[in-house]
Amino acid sequence: MLAFIESMHRYFPSILFLLAGHGLSQTQVSEAEVARVQKSAILIDTHNDVTSATVAGLDIGKARTDGHTDIPRMRAGGMGAQFFAVYVGPEYARDKTAAHRALEMIDTVRHDIIERYPDTFVYATTADDIERAHRSGKIAALMGIEGGHAIEDSLRLLRDYYVLGIRYMTLTHTNSNHWADSSGDPDKPNNGLSDFGKRVVTEMNRLGMIVDISHVSDKTFWDALAVSRAPIFASHSSCRALTNVPRNMTDEMIAAMGKKGGVIQINFNCGFLSEKSAASDAALGPEVMKRFAEMEAQYKNDPPGLLDARRKLEAEYAGKTVRATLQDVVDHIDHAVKIAGIDHVGLGSDFDGVECTPIGLDDTSKWPNLTRALLEKGYSAGDIRKIYGLNTLRLMRAVEKTAAEMQREPASEESR
Repeated sequence: MLAFIESMHRYFPSILFLLAGHGLSQTQVSEAEVARVQKSAILIDTHNDVTSATVAGLDIGKARTDGHTDIPRMRAGGMGAQFFAVYVGPEYARDKTAAHRALEMIDTVRHDIIERYPDTFVYATTADDIERAHRSGKIAALMGIEGGHAIEDSLRLLRDYYVLGIRYMTLTHTNSNHWADSSGDPDKPNNGLSDFGKRVVTEMNRLGMIVDISHVSDKTFWDALAVSRAPIFASHSSCRALTNVPRNMTDEMIAAMGKKGGVIQINFNCGFLSEKSAASDAALGPEVMKRFAEMEAQYKNDPPGLLDARRKLEAEYAGKTVRATLQDVVDHIDHAVKIAGIDHVGLGSDFDGVECTPIGLDDTSKWPNLTRALLEKGYSAGDIRKIYGLNTLRLMRAVEKTAAEMQREPASEESR
């Protein structure tokens, strides 16, 4: 969420991209073939932050020229399912209002998105729900909490969130909490997962909530992987071997997660896709973060005002950063496939949570460009169906199966 906070990512088009179209291969793919493959897939995006705007009053049903997400563009992109982020910023942990914010964010998904547009969205919590929505021509709407501080160190709150529809939780955001360390925190106070953090992971397994390791420290990742009985995933991360930033996963992590049935969902944040963009972010980051913090304080009790101020700040810095390209996205997908295998890679765009998206994947209407690029790269229709949704559905079913098995076991003190 909010790339100005985590790393401020963008950049200019490369000459190769301009000269070679998508810049991927010489294979020519017809529009009809792109459309056929796109229609055959259930396109599941595991992370979208438009909720930070809808909670402030944005109408997702209206076409707009800013941001990345609205119903017309989601329809144009052929989306099958969207995990909407229940993003709880670190400031709510500091103010001890994290649970309050989480409930507001859940409500904006349930009320402002699903209930307001029932002809477009279907509330979903399972893999079967996603498939039913797809058959009916609607977009399945699911939720994942971003920021484990939202549970306020309470397994009871964790269970309440599951009842309200939460189906994954990102263990940390840019801040460490009382039981898990973040990749964005240099201090690492827990040395990975604390004993209580391990109980959180186990209870998530028992409930049927996916353990999400995007944003966590390397040690937290390895602890979560070791503790979890169910496959885990990275809801919106990319490959550190290609772009060396802490938010990305190392090859060892990607391989180990894949061996346990997990999925790396590739993030479209420019600074996670390109070293040049990451360097640009590093240069601008301190100034932007300072101004953003000042803006948050000024508009603390005025969400629409904060949204408007954020848009102006983004526009001001848009021309000062370096943008990624569609080819960069394909490179990260291709690398992850080579490391973990075709069954362990998916898509977690981070649309509307980042200020920079790649040229060619500017917003939710542009998914067919990725379909074309993958076909040009040599991926088969079956491969693309796996990356777009089948891998995520398989992971969800594995998590659901583990939960059913654990719930048949005698209750333990650890779940209290």
